[in-house]
Amino acid sequence: MIRSRMIQVVSAVMFVGFMSFFFASTASAQQSAQQTTAGAKRTVLEQKDLSVTGYEGVLVRTELAPGATEPMHTHPGDFFAYVLEGTITLTREGQETVKRKAGEVFFVPAGIVHGASNEGTTTAKLLVTFFVEKGKPLTTPVK
Repeated sequence: MIRSRMIQVVSAVMFVGFMSFFFASTASAQQSAQQTTAGAKRTVLEQKDLSVTGYEGVLVRTELAPGATEPMHTHPGDFFAYVLEGTITLTREGQETVKRKAGEVFFVPAGIVHGASNEGTTTAKLLVTFFVEKGKPLTTPVK
Protein backbone atom coordinates (compact mmCIF):
# COMPACT_ATOMS: atom_id res chain seq x y z
CA MET A 1 0.00 0.00 0.00
CA ILE A 2 2.74 2.48 0.97
CA ARG A 3 4.89 1.49 -2.02
CA SER A 4 1.92 1.89 -4.38
CA ARG A 5 1.19 5.34 -2.92
CA MET A 6 4.87 6.36 -3.23
CA ILE A 7 4.89 5.31 -6.91
CA GLN A 8 1.74 7.37 -7.49
CA VAL A 9 3.27 10.43 -5.82
CA VAL A 10 6.57 10.17 -7.71
CA SER A 11 4.67 9.71 -10.99
CA ALA A 12 2.53 12.76 -10.20
CA VAL A 13 5.58 14.86 -9.36
CA MET A 14 7.27 13.90 -12.62
CA PHE A 15 4.08 14.59 -14.61
CA VAL A 16 3.65 18.00 -12.98
CA GLY A 17 7.31 18.73 -13.65
CA PHE A 18 7.09 18.02 -17.35
CA MET A 19 3.74 19.81 -17.73
CA SER A 20 5.09 22.86 -15.90
CA PHE A 21 8.06 22.92 -18.24
CA PHE A 22 5.83 23.04 -21.30
CA PHE A 23 3.41 25.62 -19.88
CA ALA A 24 5.82 27.84 -17.93
CA SER A 25 5.24 31.43 -19.00
CA THR A 26 7.33 34.57 -18.75
CA ALA A 27 5.08 35.83 -15.96
CA SER A 28 5.61 32.74 -13.81
CA ALA A 29 9.36 32.89 -14.43
CA GLN A 30 9.42 36.49 -13.22
CA GLN A 31 7.52 35.56 -10.05
CA SER A 32 9.69 32.53 -9.26
CA ALA A 33 12.38 32.46 -6.61
CA GLN A 34 15.98 32.40 -7.79
CA GLN A 35 19.24 31.29 -6.20
CA THR A 36 22.54 32.11 -7.84
CA THR A 37 26.00 30.78 -6.99
CA ALA A 38 29.05 31.76 -9.10
CA GLY A 39 27.89 30.67 -12.54
CA ALA A 40 25.09 28.43 -11.26
CA LYS A 41 21.52 29.71 -11.26
CA ARG A 42 18.52 27.87 -9.79
CA THR A 43 14.99 29.13 -10.54
CA VAL A 44 12.02 27.61 -8.69
CA LEU A 45 9.20 27.19 -11.23
CA GLU A 46 6.67 25.49 -8.95
CA GLN A 47 6.52 24.45 -5.29
CA LYS A 48 3.55 22.51 -3.90
CA ASP A 49 2.68 20.34 -0.92
CA LEU A 50 2.40 16.65 -1.81
CA SER A 51 -0.13 14.10 -0.58
CA VAL A 52 2.67 12.48 1.43
CA THR A 53 2.60 14.24 4.80
CA GLY A 54 5.64 16.45 5.41
CA TYR A 55 6.87 16.49 1.79
CA GLU A 56 6.67 18.94 -1.06
CA GLY A 57 7.44 18.83 -4.76
CA VAL A 58 9.72 21.52 -6.14
CA LEU A 59 10.26 21.99 -9.86
CA VAL A 60 13.48 23.87 -10.62
CA ARG A 61 15.28 25.09 -13.73
CA THR A 62 19.03 25.00 -13.13
CA GLU A 63 21.59 26.68 -15.37
CA LEU A 64 25.37 26.22 -15.24
CA ALA A 65 27.45 28.69 -17.23
CA PRO A 66 30.47 27.39 -19.16
CA GLY A 67 33.23 26.59 -16.65
CA ALA A 68 30.87 26.84 -13.66
CA THR A 69 30.83 24.31 -10.83
CA GLU A 70 28.05 23.61 -8.38
CA PRO A 71 29.97 22.67 -5.20
CA MET A 72 29.35 19.42 -3.36
CA HIS A 73 26.02 19.49 -1.52
CA THR A 74 23.01 17.41 -0.42
CA HIS A 75 19.22 17.70 -0.58
CA PRO A 76 16.60 16.64 2.02
CA GLY A 77 14.92 14.34 -0.51
CA ASP A 78 15.23 12.60 -3.85
CA PHE A 79 15.37 14.32 -7.22
CA PHE A 80 15.15 13.52 -10.91
CA ALA A 81 16.92 15.73 -13.45
CA TYR A 82 16.50 16.08 -17.22
CA VAL A 83 19.26 17.82 -19.18
CA LEU A 84 17.58 20.30 -21.54
CA GLU A 85 20.71 21.76 -23.14
CA GLY A 86 24.47 21.30 -22.94
CA THR A 87 26.47 18.72 -21.01
CA ILE A 88 27.27 18.42 -17.31
CA THR A 89 29.77 16.37 -15.36
CA LEU A 90 28.04 14.80 -12.35
CA THR A 91 29.95 13.67 -9.28
CA ARG A 92 28.12 11.52 -6.70
CA GLU A 93 29.72 10.19 -3.53
CA GLY A 94 30.54 6.50 -3.89
CA GLN A 95 29.91 6.42 -7.65
CA GLU A 96 31.89 7.06 -10.81
CA THR A 97 31.84 10.57 -12.21
CA VAL A 98 29.61 10.66 -15.31
CA LYS A 99 28.70 13.07 -18.07
CA ARG A 100 25.07 13.74 -18.95
CA LYS A 101 24.09 15.55 -22.14
CA ALA A 102 20.89 17.08 -23.54
CA GLY A 103 18.09 14.53 -23.59
CA GLU A 104 19.52 12.40 -20.77
CA VAL A 105 18.27 12.02 -17.20
CA PHE A 106 19.73 11.16 -13.82
CA PHE A 107 18.55 10.51 -10.26
CA VAL A 108 20.11 11.43 -6.91
CA PRO A 109 18.68 9.94 -3.67
CA ALA A 110 18.16 12.00 -0.52
CA GLY A 111 21.28 12.88 1.44
CA ILE A 112 23.78 11.77 -1.22
CA VAL A 113 26.70 14.18 -1.51
CA HIS A 114 27.00 15.34 -5.12
CA GLY A 115 28.03 18.22 -7.34
CA ALA A 116 28.07 19.17 -11.00
CA SER A 117 30.20 21.15 -13.40
CA ASN A 118 29.94 22.45 -16.94
CA GLU A 119 33.19 21.83 -18.80
CA GLY A 120 31.59 22.83 -22.13
CA THR A 121 31.39 26.12 -24.01
CA THR A 122 27.62 26.63 -23.77
CA THR A 123 25.29 27.04 -20.80
CA ALA A 124 23.95 23.74 -19.47
CA LYS A 125 20.24 23.83 -18.60
CA LEU A 126 18.41 21.23 -16.51
CA LEU A 127 14.86 20.66 -15.35
CA VAL A 128 14.92 19.17 -11.85
CA THR A 129 11.99 17.71 -9.89
CA PHE A 130 12.63 17.47 -6.14
CA PHE A 131 10.61 15.34 -3.70
CA VAL A 132 11.80 16.84 -0.40
CA GLU A 133 10.99 17.22 3.27
CA LYS A 134 8.99 20.40 3.79
CA GLY A 135 10.58 23.18 5.79
CA LYS A 136 14.18 22.08 5.23
CA PRO A 137 16.64 24.02 3.06
CA LEU A 138 16.52 22.74 -0.53
CA THR A 139 20.32 22.59 -0.67
CA THR A 140 22.89 22.09 2.11
CA PRO A 141 26.54 22.71 1.19
CA VAL A 142 29.14 20.10 2.18
CA LYS A 143 32.47 21.37 3.47
